Amino acid sequence: MSKIITITLNPSIDKSISVPNLIADQKIKCNAVTFEPGGGGINISRALQRLGGKSEAFFFAGGNFGNFFIELIKSKKIAFQAFKIKKETRECIIVFDESNSNQYLLDVKGPEVAVVESNSFLKTISKLKEVDYLVASGSLPLGVPNDYFVQLAKIAKKMGAKFILDTSGEPLKLALNEGVYLIKPNVKEMGLLFGIEKMDLALAKEKAIELVQSKKCEIVVVSLGADGALVVTKDFAEHFPAPKVKKISTVGAGDSMVAGIVLKLSKGKSIQEAIKYGLASGSATTMNPGGVLCTKEDADRLYLINEASK
Repeated sequence: MSKIITITLNPSIDKSISVPNLIADQKIKCNAVTFEPGGGGINISRALQRLGGKSEAFFFAGGNFGNFFIELIKSKKIAFQAFKIKKETRECIIVFDESNSNQYLLDVKGPEVAVVESNSFLKTISKLKEVDYLVASGSLPLGVPNDYFVQLAKIAKKMGAKFILDTSGEPLKLALNEGVYLIKPNVKEMGLLFGIEKMDLALAKEKAIELVQSKKCEIVVVSLGADGALVVTKDFAEHFPAPKVKKISTVGAGDSMVAGIVLKLSKGKSIQEAIKYGLASGSATTMNPGGVLCTKEDADRLYLINEASK
């Protein structure tokens, strides 16, 4: 089986709570808080495991919250390497309003990572052997330079691994100049990447083709939410619809999509099959409350239903 490493530089303890009605300046009785280990790469590792795959998660962890985060990861029985930092791991809050089904995501900026800490992380990653997929997802924490993913892309090339990157803005642009295997921006993030304020799907497709032709990226997956994804490679540019489900929460859906894609690619499946399974995995996650990711049963079922409907 292919060896998959996930990288999360700004992990979070995701605290989810459901309230009957979110009203300002009023004490609201609510259900018990649930805690999940979160952050892009962490969610990918969690989703991979739930889909029947395996990975090893690499992440920063600091302070008491970092220790709690490690305990949460241990409870998921995911292989991991935690890199200790001095500052506290962040917490993010997800509030679900039962009265109108609205969801509020409070995304905290997170701790500052010292240069010596981020350099130690890179040094360890560079010594890994027999890695097939290096998957980095999420934002950069304070103190980590914008070219950090560039360094990871270089390491992936040296070890012969395919580098999959799910981030945005300047860090993504710099990494693309080095060259990556696959990216998964949405339309807005494509606009940020090219400095275009009003990016539409047609223009996103044009720019994705440019990225592939310039050899900055082999596969561009433009996420369209409930409308699926636009996928561009050197061989095709195609829209893939997502399975239709009743949405409860979108937390972790994009990461679950990446997990489904890399799982199928790691098994030697075509990019088309990988994208379809990724969309099924992402849709399966939206069927659950915040922080709860897809199940293999739901992902498999949605994949088969979507295929049968064509």
